[in-house]
Amino acid sequence: MPLFNNKIQSIANLLNAKSELTDANQTIEILATDSRKITHPEQALFFALSGQRNGHEFIPELIEKGVKNFVVSEEKWLSIASNVNFLLVNDTLGALQKLAAEYRKQFNYPVIGITGSNGKTIVKEWLFQLLSVDHQIVRSPKSYNSQIGVPLSVWQMNDSANLAIFEAGISRPNEMQVLESIIRPTIGVLTNIGAAHDEGFSDRNQKLDEKMKLFDSVDLFIYPKDELIHYKGTLNAQRTINWSFTDKTANVFIKEIDKKINHSRIIALVNGKEQQIDIPFSDEASIKNAITCWCVLLALNIPHEQIKRRMKELAPIEMRLKLRNGVNNCTIINDSYNSDVGSLEIALDFLKQQQQHPKRTLILSDIVQSGISAQDLYVKVAKLLDAARIDTLIGIGPEISSQAGLFKQEKEFYTDTDSFLEHFSAAKYNNESILLKGARRFEFEQISKLLEQKVHETVFEINLNALIQNLNYYKSKLQPGTKLMAMVKAFSYGSGSFEIANVLQFHKVDYLAVAYVDEGIVLRKSGIKLPIMVMSPDVSAFQGMVQANLEPEIYNFRILNEFAGFASSLSTKKEYRIHLKIDTGMHRLGFLEGDIDKLLEILKEYPNLKIASVFSHLAASEDAEEDGFTASQLAILKRVCEKLEKALGYSFIKHICNTAGISRHPEAHLDMVRLGLGVYGIDSAVKNNRLLQPIGTLKTTITQIKDLVPGDTVSYNRRGLITKPSRIATVKLGYADGYSRKLGYGAGEMLVNGHRVPVIGTVCMDMLMLDVTGVDCKETDEVIVFNDELRVEELAEKIGTIPYEVLTGISQRVKRIYVYE
Repeated sequence: MPLFNNKIQSIANLLNAKSELTDANQTIEILATDSRKITHPEQALFFALSGQRNGHEFIPELIEKGVKNFVVSEEKWLSIASNVNFLLVNDTLGALQKLAAEYRKQFNYPVIGITGSNGKTIVKEWLFQLLSVDHQIVRSPKSYNSQIGVPLSVWQMNDSANLAIFEAGISRPNEMQVLESIIRPTIGVLTNIGAAHDEGFSDRNQKLDEKMKLFDSVDLFIYPKDELIHYKGTLNAQRTINWSFTDKTANVFIKEIDKKINHSRIIALVNGKEQQIDIPFSDEASIKNAITCWCVLLALNIPHEQIKRRMKELAPIEMRLKLRNGVNNCTIINDSYNSDVGSLEIALDFLKQQQQHPKRTLILSDIVQSGISAQDLYVKVAKLLDAARIDTLIGIGPEISSQAGLFKQEKEFYTDTDSFLEHFSAAKYNNESILLKGARRFEFEQISKLLEQKVHETVFEINLNALIQNLNYYKSKLQPGTKLMAMVKAFSYGSGSFEIANVLQFHKVDYLAVAYVDEGIVLRKSGIKLPIMVMSPDVSAFQGMVQANLEPEIYNFRILNEFAGFASSLSTKKEYRIHLKIDTGMHRLGFLEGDIDKLLEILKEYPNLKIASVFSHLAASEDAEEDGFTASQLAILKRVCEKLEKALGYSFIKHICNTAGISRHPEAHLDMVRLGLGVYGIDSAVKNNRLLQPIGTLKTTITQIKDLVPGDTVSYNRRGLITKPSRIATVKLGYADGYSRKLGYGAGEMLVNGHRVPVIGTVCMDMLMLDVTGVDCKETDEVIVFNDELRVEELAEKIGTIPYEVLTGISQRVKRIYVYE
């Protein structure tokens, strides 16, 4: 067939699009779906997807940034601007998928397609490690396996590669056939069929049937035979390789697994002949993923001795970059576990979101096995660094050092990591965001240890991807034009300050709200430019509030008069935006309906006070039995707002919905909603909402294990009595970290290597003890206090409180680590 033509006119023809083209010869190199992540606008084709975010809303902003090519589904855009190409289609997502499917057809080298409930990304990354010695590989960035991620991944295929590895994920029926038509795998790999996304299917068999559609046309299919015992479909592959723990007729029968600490020997009969491999892992998931990779290497006829050597050298895959506090008020973003242009672009995008420091520094190793010349590779890298506004580049490795002239930043280069470490001085780094991006062989963990603050072994890990998913879930419930205020008071419910606000700002919330002025000032100093409402403005902090351009909540006449007097005394005469709180029945703070006439008299005396919003707080938005009261609160607010607008002669934002109100009362969304604990994954109105992800995992470690006998006691006052031979683990967590003493004496539980174990005895200030009898564990093993399995709601219920109290009670000495995929 003829080579794919990536001119915009050709793409318009391919998509059967109605087009308005001002330059039909523009060449498209990049497909984009996220308005915030376009690095080379002149080469990009933006697909305005309609979903939780309507991509059409961002077209004017993108035109200003230099994007000239758009695929839209709204006809009004065809004549919106000159010097811009528009392609009109019925379905922009379908157009993206169709374009990628056509692009895929021009390449004839092998393509590995991977699916399963778990392990897809690990298997893909391990296969990259194992096969990159022999092949130039294109692979999905991170876990780009969705209806959007797959076409963006396939678009990366190029003539320099000779193997592609893509993963495909589904969450409901009728999705896999589309992904199969885009990937068109020649080799299929099934990892497993677990519980992930069960809720999208009628049963596990339906999910398996859907996943198997990826393999309809493969030449070779690799799968765990034990997973397909009850599969009623047919395997269409010309050749299959399967493995099993139980079936001796499998191509690879796992005969024995010898587990040591962080090491396993796997002995198998491979087509009847005994072979063995060693891997540097001992957990069950890693063993299964390694066996899958072993089967792929066997299928590709890699000699056994090479397989043994490569499997022994498998490196752990850190799929998420981590943000931590660093030395000298720096922020460290550690993504030093893989190295390619795609993952570099993702990491630089995350770095751009950080506004808390004036300077951005990148420590970058050679990018290995790219498949293109060093000159071409680092020309691409240099463009990415310019687009990301990198101030300083520290290059480590001979290849990047040889291309030093391409980079415009402040720069220094070292031939290897040891050379960098010899010259390292922590004093050189101050008040900056530092991204570490290195290939595994450069051992950047040595650098991260020097730059990161030493952390307490108890950490609160915040998943920023979950935060974004929760935010988009609530945005999807709003009508177009409804604004969203995110609550970041109380250290973002224990989750962090600017780290959370940066993400919310990047994902375009309209307002932030804090409790006190000093919280808002911290955000301003960290580069947050969004409007910020202060809910409890102290008179003594008015000066700082005005200087930081913060907007006070005014809830009674005392605060109103004091702020009005303060504003009038300032030499700078301008409007000062305020937010009026109306008490519609909560009876905590706010003006009553009967106060409005007096309120209007004062406001007319001070025309420089501009009402930004008028709002109230629902008292029982999650409670169906109180829906009548909720309706009366809404009616009061509407009456008050109508009276204020009529008297003042201008309109303002109106809002009353909290998180539960967003879910249960769409009629009360008004002009804006206030999203609180919901963005952190908890909604009291919807129990066990599978569409929300708890964003926080509180974890600690085992510091000592003791074997005790009946009659021994544990902790203060001998409150933990041993009645049978027991193993007791001490962990580094106590009530000073925010773990309530009420969770002692067996009330609390934690997860140790997947097992729930009870707290025994009294919770101490800095430690507590767990009964780990019968659990395979050792000192330094991780202990989960709460996560998405052992949820914070459960802990709260056990001590008779609410999740807010548990989360906000996590001590500041517990270091926050932010992860992002």
